[in-house]
Amino acid sequence: MSWESPVRLWLLLGVLALVAGYLLTQRRRSRYAVRFTNLRLLDRVAPHRPAWRRHVPAGLFLAMLALLVVGFARPTAEVRVPRERATVMVAVDVSTSMLARDVDPDRLTSAKDAARRFVDGLPEEFNVGLVAFAGSAAVLVPPGTDREALHEGIGRLVEGATGVQGTAIGEAINTSLGAVKGFDGQAASDPPPARVILLSDGANTSGMDPMSAAADAVEMEIPVHTISFGTPSGFVDRGGRPIQVPVDGQTLRAVAEETGGLFHEASTSDELREVYEDIGSSVGYRIERQDVSARFIGLGLVFAMGAAFGSMRWFSRLP
Repeated sequence: MSWESPVRLWLLLGVLALVAGYLLTQRRRSRYAVRFTNLRLLDRVAPHRPAWRRHVPAGLFLAMLALLVVGFARPTAEVRVPRERATVMVAVDVSTSMLARDVDPDRLTSAKDAARRFVDGLPEEFNVGLVAFAGSAAVLVPPGTDREALHEGIGRLVEGATGVQGTAIGEAINTSLGAVKGFDGQAASDPPPARVILLSDGANTSGMDPMSAAADAVEMEIPVHTISFGTPSGFVDRGGRPIQVPVDGQTLRAVAEETGGLFHEASTSDELREVYEDIGSSVGYRIERQDVSARFIGLGLVFAMGAAFGSMRWFSRLP
């Protein structure tokens, strides 16, 4: 936290002086009470002394003054602000290897569940689109704020949804970038701030070179966050014959590093949810330094009302 007018914090010395004055006054009052030696008469005259309650309004009042001084100094802090027109493209691998059951119940089902949680955790004003890819890539849901349409699109993520076998990571990135370019009328000349979240379990086997697509993402200033999902022991059953499909994240790591995105590895459903939560905390936001004096002024007013209530409740007067 920093201050726009730090010199005003010197006024806190005045608050400290009031605290010292109050303590001195209370000490003198206690000395006067000791001089009044007829304790029986004192109990009859003032049988119910307020004890600690008499200090509450004063304490709240002094706290209010301190908070108002801090607010007067115009404190600033870094605040996360949603980006206008923020767009997030989620690309999910639907190749045959995603049917491996090394992740319960299988890789694809877990990926769909985690994707639902991810999009539901994003601010409503974010535009989110969905891309499915295997040997080719296709936009299932163009970027927009319709979360119901997005949930329906996630439900259509099934093995072989693109009709072409393989794993086309480059095509998935390229298709996602194309969806961002066509987001609105000004996207071609003024692209929205965007991120691509790409989940796969293997290396690129068809289509466009992933590093060429990554270069296009760098040119558009769109980071690609990648998630390598699965375990080395994964396999799929084809006609009663197990086919090994170990996870391979080398290409995904290279794409993330090239584009300025983050590379994550997840081998369980819980880990995948944590990865999405981590990505969601940074996607589509920018950090701005803003005036936060209202926080201190608001809390000071709460303390002021507390001081007034306590004084009226216990002493039938305002402080």
